[in-house]
Amino acid sequence: MTRTGFYPGSFDPVTFGHLDIARRAVKLVDRLVVAVGTHHNKHALFSAEERLAMVVDALRPVVDETGAGLDVTTFDTLTVTAAREAGASVIIRGLRDAADFDYEMQMAGMNAAMVPGVETVFLASSPGTRYIAASFVRQIAAMGGDVTAFVPAQVAIALKRKFSA
Repeated sequence: MTRTGFYPGSFDPVTFGHLDIARRAVKLVDRLVVAVGTHHNKHALFSAEERLAMVVDALRPVVDETGAGLDVTTFDTLTVTAAREAGASVIIRGLRDAADFDYEMQMAGMNAAMVPGVETVFLASSPGTRYIAASFVRQIAAMGGDVTAFVPAQVAIALKRKFSA
């Protein structure tokens, strides 16, 4: 039986923190689906297509390093619904701090009530990436700051291009 994990997020943009969680999640499952959320009420900096392309590029080294079964997709439904449709038995969520924990625990409880067969697994962010938040990365980039310590090179280039337009 193949264990499929579902790692959802907005990935706007994908950061080294996201890659840290993905790199560790592939060790827990046979197949990892990284899912870019396209929620209609959220106004992303990058389009779904741009985010998808950045995630694919950023995850290529993870696939090369681990030989993991990895799929990248988009979704615009409830996370738990998308996870079930992907055949996942596990939703992977990264935690940076206590605020993340409180929010994610509530979401995990709601998801479990809706679809009892899908478990949520929390991975604590590694110390070297714990402070990275995509919202901060966007803010730094918007103000002309250097984001290369927080995102892959191709993402830093995309951010610079986005804010210089």
